[in-house]
Amino acid sequence: MTAVNVDEIRARVDEDWQRIVDLLVRKTALQSISAEGITGERMRRSAEFVAEELRLVGIDAKVAQAHNADGTPGAWEVIGSRVVDPEAPTVLLYAHHDVQPVPDPSVWDTEPFVATEVGERMFGRGVADDGGGIAIHSGALKALGDDLGVNVKVFIEGEEEMGSPSFIPFIEEHRDEFAADVIVVADSGNWSADIPSLTTSLRGNTTLDVHVKVLEHPVHSGQYGGPILDANTLAAMLIASMYDENGDMRVPGVDAEEPVGGLQRDLDEATVREDAGIVPSYRLAGTGSIAARMWTKPSVTVIGFDAHPVEGSFNVIAHETTFRLSLRTAPNQEPERAQRALADYLVAHAPFGCEVSVTPGENGMGWAMDPNAEATRDALEAMEEAFGCAPVNKGEGGSIPFIPELQRIFPDAQVLVTGPEDPKANAHSPNESISLPGLRKNIVTEALLLAKLAR
Repeated sequence: MTAVNVDEIRARVDEDWQRIVDLLVRKTALQSISAEGITGERMRRSAEFVAEELRLVGIDAKVAQAHNADGTPGAWEVIGSRVVDPEAPTVLLYAHHDVQPVPDPSVWDTEPFVATEVGERMFGRGVADDGGGIAIHSGALKALGDDLGVNVKVFIEGEEEMGSPSFIPFIEEHRDEFAADVIVVADSGNWSADIPSLTTSLRGNTTLDVHVKVLEHPVHSGQYGGPILDANTLAAMLIASMYDENGDMRVPGVDAEEPVGGLQRDLDEATVREDAGIVPSYRLAGTGSIAARMWTKPSVTVIGFDAHPVEGSFNVIAHETTFRLSLRTAPNQEPERAQRALADYLVAHAPFGCEVSVTPGENGMGWAMDPNAEATRDALEAMEEAFGCAPVNKGEGGSIPFIPELQRIFPDAQVLVTGPEDPKANAHSPNESISLPGLRKNIVTEALLLAKLAR
């Protein structure tokens, strides 16, 4: 470190702790649900609140409204900076201030928008995703104070939970306010509340609509059934053909990867089964580590299927059907290439010569960190010092499209994905919560990281 050691940082975080907790309490009460209108007054108040909190820890922060690609008003964003030395490295700190809706408050054990401490956890919508990220940045900047040795830029987004439609236009409009040597995205989490992690990879995503046709019109199943298979059955055969006998995808051109940065610890099957609610008789599909199957190997899911409901069904052979596929791609594969490969495969493997056509959908690139980057090594060291144990890297099976977009726009920046969550956080679900001891250690980690990056 440059001017302070880990014990001093811990002491400063402890001294500031009540302010950090109060920040989470007040932020939760704002109910900043972007799904209810990203341009609305509630979202503007949320952004103003975050900007004021950043000003309290030395950031020259302001609120700006983004615009969508078509020029319509977009989200309320928070941007800010603090320059300590024009020659020093610059670090961009990212989080988001919008939160998920609460469709049914009755399934919560506490009031969703009243931050409530139960034991060592705080419960409330957005306390982890991503109020915790805002708290980490605020706490780390306060802990360093005048000892901050890097220039800092801050971006707190207002529409992450809505897919960030105005994200790219906003960055393009404010490019100078985003350019940095290192980008820290505090929107992920740790292996557990006690074991830190860098998120090493994110899968990409692509969608396809597949249309299967066997007849020009429906016909009676008693009269023609046998030589003519219905479109739903043919679609099921086509879907099943994408997998081998082990449940691995076998589509040429759809890539698979091993965990980025190596696999220190595999996911526990019993935990995966319990968390997902898997029925006891089901055997997990695929081969290799569970981590690779969930983080870096491709997976395809039927997320929509046009078929007649059971209620009111009658004896006809369905002449055509359409189903939608969501393909999660390996972190380093271009989703457009995987999309084309899957589309070509489906057309070429039409069962019994039925007609198969494919309409491509949207694509989102995956992301993989550079395990050899200097910032990566600094982050891992900071985590071990703050948590008192070696970090366990982990990937994410889902996609966060803005991260690869940031990397694309700023190709020379080193990107680190951290965050306040842990397996018990229940982000996007009822009873969302954050580990308060874990949050404290995350704040110490980021303060140590910023100090190391100053070197």
